[in-house]
Amino acid sequence: MPIRPIVLSDNPLLRQKSRRVKRFGPTLQQLIDDMVETMHTANGIGLAAIQLGVPERVIAVQIPEDPEDDADPDEEPRDGRLYVIINPELARQSREMEEGIEGCLSVPGWVGEVPRHRQVTVKGRDSHGKPVRIKAQDLLARVLQHEIDHVNGILFTDHIEDPDKIWPVTEGEEEAAEAAQEIPGGVASSGPLE
Repeated sequence: MPIRPIVLSDNPLLRQKSRRVKRFGPTLQQLIDDMVETMHTANGIGLAAIQLGVPERVIAVQIPEDPEDDADPDEEPRDGRLYVIINPELARQSREMEEGIEGCLSVPGWVGEVPRHRQVTVKGRDSHGKPVRIKAQDLLARVLQHEIDHVNGILFTDHIEDPDKIWPVTEGEEEAAEAAQEIPGGVASSGPLE
């Protein structure tokens, strides 16, 4: 599983909509394996195929495991599960929005406050082509929305209208800025969203 270079925000490839996956098999599985390995190596918690230069609708998301995930029954459990979704779509989204700090492996050195739906339902296919449906809230919902934006040619910075809501951080320190910056009603992640 080779680690692939991550496409950066100045590359126009990130602005195009990715094409739907129609073939499931070894080539797709190799892409998924490379995405997961690259995401882990870069300390990300999500990655879209387009970020590796492959304009196909494939995303991978893995929120780090939280050893105290049963401490608050109102919060979404963080079991470290890997989600790979082919041709992902937002099927439902809550009206309730919340701001949270996001970073992106394709936009190194920057973080910002981004409004997202607090709860979403995402539908798509697994790596074998079988239908999947994921109900998510909080951080998982945020990361899924972030990655689905990528397959639609949208970056997190596109959601930020107020220049005071985006700021530079030392490259590689995005996760520390996200964790340290608490916003009322917001969500801090433990790493760049992708």
